Amino acid sequence: MIRALLRVALGAVLLRPAAAAAGCPLRCECSEAALTVKCVSKDLQGVPTGIPGYTRNLFITGNQIGRVGPESFRGLENVTTLALSNNRITEIQSQTFSSLRSLRSLDLSSNQLVLVHPEAFSVPSRTLRELNLSRSLYNHSSVSDLATSLRWSTLAGLQGLDLSGNGLVYLPDRIFSHLSSLRRLQLANNSLVAIHKGTFSGLDLLEELDLTVNSFKTLTAGALQELDGLPRARLQMSLNPYTCACGIEPLVSWLNASRARVADSERLVCVFPAGLRNTSLLGVADLPLGCHQAEEGADLALQTSYVFLGLVLGFVGLMFLFVLYLNRKGIKKRVYDMRDACREVWEGYHYRYEIDSDPRLSQVSTTADM
Repeated sequence: MIRALLRVALGAVLLRPAAAAAGCPLRCECSEAALTVKCVSKDLQGVPTGIPGYTRNLFITGNQIGRVGPESFRGLENVTTLALSNNRITEIQSQTFSSLRSLRSLDLSSNQLVLVHPEAFSVPSRTLRELNLSRSLYNHSSVSDLATSLRWSTLAGLQGLDLSGNGLVYLPDRIFSHLSSLRRLQLANNSLVAIHKGTFSGLDLLEELDLTVNSFKTLTAGALQELDGLPRARLQMSLNPYTCACGIEPLVSWLNASRARVADSERLVCVFPAGLRNTSLLGVADLPLGCHQAEEGADLALQTSYVFLGLVLGFVGLMFLFVLYLNRKGIKKRVYDMRDACREVWEGYHYRYEIDSDPRLSQVSTTADM
């Protein structure tokens, strides 16, 4: 009974509100035993000051913090887990997390990032392992700033990156090239339509890649080659609007050959056309899509067009020759008339030249004119 009372009393002390806890920020809850500070849904306008130096787990979520900068986390060298989700953060300044020398996990999900400065994710000692940016980018232009910050960052030790739910239409070239230790990449629930060469450059150690719930209708041979450049990665590719027409053939062949790497291969189905809806992509290779027949028909139509054009040109040539034959006398007379006219013009020029070149004839000509 005494032990139970002691446990209750100890719990009350550990979880006492900020007003009763020495050295705890106003409207926050601090637990020195758990090395944790929580400032959850307190309508804070900025990161509170006076956070205890012993803090390792810092949760500041559900507030109204517009921006964070290098002054926000000074003196918190022991923080290993930092959660800043759902704070309406619009700007992350350069060197914001530079004082967090022990930081291993950073959660910035569900914010409204508009400005991400180039050195926003410069973390000393390259300690950061997990970075959550899901549902955090305000618009499509933010991804360019993010790409720059990832290239300039000190995230060579990062192992997990979550970019899901950001409405991404494209990924800048070599956006992940400096994340050489990345093991897990979440790109689900975006609007990606294609994978370009160099998209996943530098991710030689990647083990998990989630591409579910995007806008892929198919994947080109170049995109499939890019995925083959991730030999260790376990892929997830379901819940995309795959269109089972002739262009789907490279993807279907690749999928059947790479079934062991695609964790949800059985759930990849056709969405269009309506007649093939919910048909497994694995079985599309056995369906008569009519691709080769269409190609053969196109070749035959092209050949027929060339033959028809040749016949028309030949007929026009024959008609031209026939017209020339019927008008041969008139044409001959016109040629002779043109010859005689040219001859007269030439003789006139020749006569004038002789007069101009002989001074005597020129004087006689002048006298005669008088």
